[in-house]
Amino acid sequence: MNNLLVAQSGGPTSVINATMAGIVDYAKKTNKIDKIYGGLHGIKGIIGGQLIEIHKIFSDNKNLNLLTQTPSSALGSSRYKLKDDKAIYEKIIDVLKRFGIGYFIYIGGNDSMDTVLKLSNYCRENSIDDIKIMGVPKTIDNDLYITDHTPGFGSAAKYIATTTAELFCDLRVYDMPLVGVLEIMGRNAGWLTASAALSGVNGGDSPNLIYIPEVEFDEDKFIEDVKKELAKTHYVLIALSEGLKDSDGVYLCEKTSKKGIDAFGHKMLSGAGKYVEQLIKSSDLGCRTRGIELSLMQRAAGHIVSLTDIEESKLLGAKAVERALEGYTAEMSIIIRESSNPYKVTISSVDVAKVANFEKTVPLEWLNEEKNNVNEKMIEYIYPLIQGEYNTLYENGIPKHIKLF
Repeated sequence: MNNLLVAQSGGPTSVINATMAGIVDYAKKTNKIDKIYGGLHGIKGIIGGQLIEIHKIFSDNKNLNLLTQTPSSALGSSRYKLKDDKAIYEKIIDVLKRFGIGYFIYIGGNDSMDTVLKLSNYCRENSIDDIKIMGVPKTIDNDLYITDHTPGFGSAAKYIATTTAELFCDLRVYDMPLVGVLEIMGRNAGWLTASAALSGVNGGDSPNLIYIPEVEFDEDKFIEDVKKELAKTHYVLIALSEGLKDSDGVYLCEKTSKKGIDAFGHKMLSGAGKYVEQLIKSSDLGCRTRGIELSLMQRAAGHIVSLTDIEESKLLGAKAVERALEGYTAEMSIIIRESSNPYKVTISSVDVAKVANFEKTVPLEWLNEEKNNVNEKMIEYIYPLIQGEYNTLYENGIPKHIKLF
């Protein structure tokens, strides 16, 4: 049982493969791992025995570097919720033992850490102590508990801040009143939407208004906010989270269409921006309105990743392997921030039970008094995470990626 298995789950990010590269690189350098397997499509694929050998693919640094710069989940992903079904757990353990897996590293967000916790508990309850299970954080939403921030967030924030700055270059071209509505991912946490504020770090414009899920959306107050901004300038940009709710807890996006439910019971969101866009148009503010939805590019923009994000992703992956080899299980790697200026962090780990099914939201004290924008505390927090550029390999004019299946 000296083989290692790595799998990825949940929504992709632009650096989730960098975490996998950190895992593979560390495992290669130790003499305690015989083979390295990749599980296709997360825990769902593992249940079906969809494991591929990847240690030979990454026998040299060339493919490891390609993996690092490839966005999204190279092993595929899933949104499969482990049920309270003994037969499912037995099938997973059977697959792991059949492939000689002694170390299972699962990269993902909150729901994935729930999987790590459940599988670890099953092993403990059934005296299965020859399989070590570790979690590595991943989510652009930055809503995982305890860790200072999560891999994927810094790069998504860099993309959003850059795109916002470029949007301002477009919005200010004409001398007619114009309001742009930028919808950004974020179900219950507004970290990503807040990152749009960093568009102004070079002296340019930053969003006039920012609305996040932590604050209930008041339509009347919103229209007054827009009026005030239009009185100051002819171009206004509003950044808002897809998960905005009104005072009754109803998602704004649900007011335009009925939303489906995923395997974990989460409503599938998008459309808040369109609702707000129509709200502005119906309020006769005397301006043109443009809606912009960043959609999947927030999590798949591998061409503009943060070097800080890449490096930390690798370190978190390596930490999980290190702890597993030391005999630990049921943990998640975490980032502890020691200081922001100069930026300094420590890579550690924590009991996954302290993370799974908890959610980290934006502190309200990091917003302005009106709760319609952020303050310097938020800028100070995000700023170090978008620093540095990865030396991406281009071929035929575009970045080169790796395919594993």
